[in-house]
This record gives sequence, structure tokens and C-alpha cells, in this order.
Amino acid sequence: MIKTKDLAFSYQGKVNFNFPDIQIENGETLLITGGSGKGKTTLLHLLGGLLRPKNGMILIDETSISTLSDKKLDQFRGKNIGLVLQQSHFVEAFSVLENISMASWLATGKKSEEKAKSLLKQLDLEDQMHKLTSQLSIGQQQRVSIARALINEPKLLLADEPTSSLDDENAFKVADLLSNLSKEYKASLIIVTHDQRLKDRFSNQISL
Repeated sequence: MIKTKDLAFSYQGKVNFNFPDIQIENGETLLITGGSGKGKTTLLHLLGGLLRPKNGMILIDETSISTLSDKKLDQFRGKNIGLVLQQSHFVEAFSVLENISMASWLATGKKSEEKAKSLLKQLDLEDQMHKLTSQLSIGQQQRVSIARALINEPKLLLADEPTSSLDDENAFKVADLLSNLSKEYKASLIIVTHDQRLKDRFSNQISL
């Protein structure tokens, strides 16, 4: 379960954001929309523990992440939060399989290679696993990001503009994949986007 209350953030005291309260259960999906500069990515980074709030509370599975030390927050994020960011930040010298396996090693100290292979097969990327990520299409890279985000079976899956650079067919495929996989892994899914194509795909949504 994910819950926020009175969440606020400020960039050097000049740009202030006050966000609506959020509450979703395991396996539920929330779409957060809004125009440029409304704080969508800021909110996602707060929920992922990449930014610290100025005020307010963020509870993930009964843990208040804003009160954790940096070290404990890193550990909690690795085990409980899956991030699909606009920039994938792959290790260019690593293969697709190695990039996904590394995410499990960073979180647990063990490389879950078989789990990574299973996810790649599920995402129709089995024949791409030994390629470099730079050899993939944008749509394929997006699916690799999803596999990497799911490798540790997170309680919360966060996706930042996951379809903005995709054509209609691939945008809907990625949206459906995220939704179906979050249900399968019983992870709460939050998507932030300005992509109007997704509005009809998700009934639970808020606009900033």
C-alpha cells in the first residue's frame, strides 16, 4: 500500500509544489497527468526516494521513507521500488542480460540471472539478451527498463513518461505490459505522463 499526505517540495525556494494526497493498494494503478512544469517527475522522484520532501509523509508498505537515512533509503529502494525512468541509464558495456542481473546484485548481493531470463522471455526479448542495449530499438530499450525494474519484485513500480517516445502501437503495448505485470507481481503502479493516449487506458487518475 502506498500513501502520501501533505507532500510538498521546493527547488531552492523558488519553485514550490504542493501535491494531492495519494493512496493506492497493492496491484492497483494510478495515472498522474499534467502539463510541463506541473511537477509530475518531481512527484515521481519523491515517491521513489530520489528526492526528499520539504514537508509531508510518504508511506510504502507501512515504511515512512522520508525518515530513513540515505543508506537505509538506498537499501529500501533497491528491494521495494522499481523505477522506469525517461533516461534508462544502462551500463553501455554490459549486455541486456547483464544490465538486468546487475539490478538484482545491487539490491541483494546475488545475480538473479534465471529470473532475468524469465522476464526477458515474458517481454519478448529472449533473442536480444546478449546484445548491447545500444543495439536495441527505443521500444525494446523501454521493455528492458521494465524488466530491470521488476527483477526484485518491487512493492511499488514507478514509470516516468514510459510511452512518450513510442508510436501508438508500442505505446499501448508498453502501457498494457506495465498494467498486467504490476497485477502479476502485486505491485502498485504509478505512471506519470503528459501522453494523452493513456488517459483512456486507466480509470484511476489525477491531474496536477
